[in-house]
Amino acid sequence: MQYIRYAIQLAVVVVIFPSIAGSYEDFFKAVRSDDVRTVSELLNRGFDPNAVDESGQPALTLALRDGAVRVGAALLAHPTIQPDQVNAAAETPLMMAALKGHAALASRLLERGAAVNRAGWSPLHYAATGPDPSIVRLLVERGGALDARSPNGSTPLMLAAQYGSEDAVALLLEGRADPTLRNDLGLTAADFARRGGRDKLAARLDAARR
Repeated sequence: MQYIRYAIQLAVVVVIFPSIAGSYEDFFKAVRSDDVRTVSELLNRGFDPNAVDESGQPALTLALRDGAVRVGAALLAHPTIQPDQVNAAAETPLMMAALKGHAALASRLLERGAAVNRAGWSPLHYAATGPDPSIVRLLVERGGALDARSPNGSTPLMLAAQYGSEDAVALLLEGRADPTLRNDLGLTAADFARRGGRDKLAARLDAARR
């Protein structure tokens, strides 16, 4: 639906304001290349910071995905930015910041009111697989649900056990994430670790279940 709305809006712009239509291309090109000067100029001229590209990706999430941290900071500073705007995959900017390890921007998103918890995949799921365990700590301190269930019943601890750092696993366990839980396939966090070839970590998680 978001993509359809964008396509309609863009069609109207092209027909009625052809001189403005080019700014969409300029804006998203600048976002992808971390060209903060161009982005700031367009925002100052009234360009919508919550615009989405042709694939339904909001500008802020796109910046976070592509490592355009200066543009991300500029968008976050805009008074009308929507910190929980979702993309076509139902991902929020905070989820993308967590996945990509942008700790400073994750903190700023929380300051702007981004939701720590949400149904289905949560920011903590994404942080658990990301490169910076400090974001796991940040989300846990802000009330992130330690045993949040993804659509297939997996928890952040399960994902950290297979894909994340051992520091992330330790932080989740310290926060009292439950290592006895099983997902819809009957797998525990220890099973996830074994699937990732992390047998020593699996043994630690098995011990934590007792």
